[in-house]
Parts: sequence; C-alpha cells; structure tokens
Amino acid sequence: MKRFIQNIKNIWKVEELRKRIILTLSLILVYRIGSFIILPGVNYDALVDAQANNNDQQNMLETLLSLFSGGGFTNASLMALGIMPYISASIIMQLLGIAVPAVQKMQNEGESGRKRINNYTRILTIVICALQAPSYLKLYVESKGALPADAGSLWWAQTITVLIAGSMFAVWLGERITDKGIGNGISLLITVGILARLPEAFMVELGVNSGNLIQIVLEIVAFMVVVLGTILIVQGVRRIPLNTAKRVVGSRATEEQGARSYLPIKVNASGVMPIIFAQAIMTIPVMIFAGNPEEGGNFIQSTLGNIYGLSYNVLLAVLIIVFTYFYTAIMINPRKIADDLKRSGGFIPGVRPGEETAEYIDSLVSRITFPGSLFLAAIAILPAIAKLSGVNDAFAMFFGGTSLLIMVGVVLDTLQQIESYLLNRHMDGLMEGTRVRGRRQPGEMSGF
Repeated sequence: MKRFIQNIKNIWKVEELRKRIILTLSLILVYRIGSFIILPGVNYDALVDAQANNNDQQNMLETLLSLFSGGGFTNASLMALGIMPYISASIIMQLLGIAVPAVQKMQNEGESGRKRINNYTRILTIVICALQAPSYLKLYVESKGALPADAGSLWWAQTITVLIAGSMFAVWLGERITDKGIGNGISLLITVGILARLPEAFMVELGVNSGNLIQIVLEIVAFMVVVLGTILIVQGVRRIPLNTAKRVVGSRATEEQGARSYLPIKVNASGVMPIIFAQAIMTIPVMIFAGNPEEGGNFIQSTLGNIYGLSYNVLLAVLIIVFTYFYTAIMINPRKIADDLKRSGGFIPGVRPGEETAEYIDSLVSRITFPGSLFLAAIAILPAIAKLSGVNDAFAMFFGGTSLLIMVGVVLDTLQQIESYLLNRHMDGLMEGTRVRGRRQPGEMSGF
C-alpha cells in the first residue's frame, strides 16, 4: 500500500501527466453524461417496461450491444450508437487496405497517408451511422412502443441527425483523449462503458447468492484467475534473436561487433478482432430469419439465438480460430519484415536473409497463432461456462469474451503510457518489480 501511495504521488508531481489524466477523466465524464441523456420525445418508461418483459435471449443481445455504448443503447440516449460505427468503419478500411491498391498506397505514405485514411474513416462512419440510426429507431425504440405519439417525418429526420451527431461527438472525444490525454481514447471509451456495468452485475450476483458466501468467493477467485491468464497471454511474446551486421565508419575498421537484439512476435497478434468478426457473423442469420419460422427461423433461433447453447459456442469457437489466422495474416507480413531486416543489416542467426528469413518467420507465426487462437476461442466461450456454473447473465459476461479482452488490453496500454512518463522523469515505474511487460526490453526491436 505504501508503494501504491508513493506511485500516486509521483504521478501527481509530473505536471504534464497530471494535466493529461485530468483532461482524460473530464472527457470520459462528458461521454458518460451523454449516455444518459434520452433522445427528445422518446418514452423512457415504456423502454423500461418493455425490457422487463423481454425474454432472456432478447435481453442478452441488448445487454451485449449496450455493453459497448456504456448503457446508451438501452437508454435510447444521444450516444445510443456509441463509437461502434467508427470501429466498423476502421475494420472496413483495414480490409480495403488488403484488396484496394489506392488504400495500400495511402498506408505506405506515412503521416500524410494516415491522415487521409482517418478522414475517409470518419466519412464512412457518418455513412454507417446514417444506415444504423433509422434501423435502431425502428427495430428497438418503435418495437418497444417508446416512440412519441406524434412522431412524423420531421421527428425522424431530427432524431437520426442527433444520433449521427452523438456518435461523431463520441469519436471526437476519443480522438481528443488520444491526442491530449492518456491512453487510446476510442478504446478507453469502450472500456469505461464496460466497467460501468461491472458493479451492478456484481451486486446482482451478491443478491442472488446472498446466502452462499463460498460460491461468491469462488467466483471472485475464478474471475481473478481468468484475468491473470488473459494478461499473461496478451503480454506473451516470442522473441526471435537477431544479429546486426558490423559497421564500417570511414576508413576505420568496425567500431564494435554486431549487437544482439530481438524481434518480438505476439502470441495474440490479432487482438480482439477475431471474436468481433465471429460474433458479427453469428448475429447475421439470427437477424435475417427472425420472425420467419416457415423459412427455418425456428431452427436458426434455437441454435444460433441462444448464446449459451452448445451449438452456438462450438460454431463460435471454430469461427474464432479461422478468423485468428486470417487477421494475423493481415497484421503480420513476413516478407516485409524480412525485407526490412535485410535493408537494416539485421539477420536471424542460422537463417539466410531474404526469402529464407520470410519462410522462417511465416512458419514461426503459424505455430504461435495456433495456441493463440485456442486461447481466444476459450475466452469467447467462458461466459457460457460461467452461466452453466450458476453465475447470473450480467456477471457471466465479464468472465470472458470481447469485454474481458478489451478491458485487459486497454488497462495495460494505459498503465504502460503512465509508466513511460514516470520513467522519463527518473521515477519508479508502476510495474517495477512485476512480471507484466510494462516497457520494451533492452535490445528489443519495435513491432511490425
């Protein structure tokens, strides 16, 4: 505890870090307030009554969507769409970078290309919001009888505009946090929305099992073990040893023998994206066949509509493993890494530079990706296992899935940035003496 208090004092002593943290907390507060401001004319009481009468599957789907908007989705607030349209636009731009040469060219243009891609991403976000806003009002708000009685064309137009503006304002808040605050702003907003629901879910679990203290303790211990395992895998890196060729300066001989460094390859290089892709694909047939029993809707609803069912989780795990390999292939380009090493004079001991190095890295990445994909699949189905073990729906969602990976990844990234500020001021880092990789190890090359 004494060390923790001293770290807090060190953080407060660094003026720039102090200002960044205060700004970050202030912008997060603005986002949270926006998540509770109801859209003009919407009957919030009707929403609450309809949610209480929904079946479990509908409630879980709504809870899952609301989880990433900080409750804005179920509240029908100004921030109902949250920043998920921006995430979708970013994913689309990444995929276009594989297939469209013009986007590939922008990706290789450095800072100017990155700014152009960001502008196109924002434009695409507005388009996605314009498509999602009327669907949200129709399928969620109107279906629950929460629309105003005199809702005409003007109300629809202004409400859709408000939803688009709210989503873009959330994106602006995230970008300001990234530029002027601490941590990745977009990811922080998602994480705050997830964490905001954790105390309520835990209190519900306490109420359900108030007479069984042992089960509560076991659930807390299990949750901590899952979080610890997630941290270890997220931080897991396979370091490939590298040698740097000798340097000749002018007419002098080499100034030193080639230095030893490392090329880090993450066990979970794809991050949370395979789970997002898989869950999105699993949702599509449910939405298409909803209300069409004559076209196989009942079968789809019974197999894919139950997120705790065996069929759903088996298919989800298979899709996650496939998408992990797919997204890792997008993130890691062995040939480009080999070319960069060759130009910089680096080489892997015992492996020839060029094509042989690319093949070696590719085979190594393939072997590492397999356990990483199994881990992601296990994390994705842990909520179903927790549910079968007696944990309530809301609290079970925190035992795995997208929410847990996002929380762990964002918290670690934010802590690493804070530690960098402390180390630059010659202070002890937050992760000093821990086994968490808070900063790059000596001799370790940057990622790819």
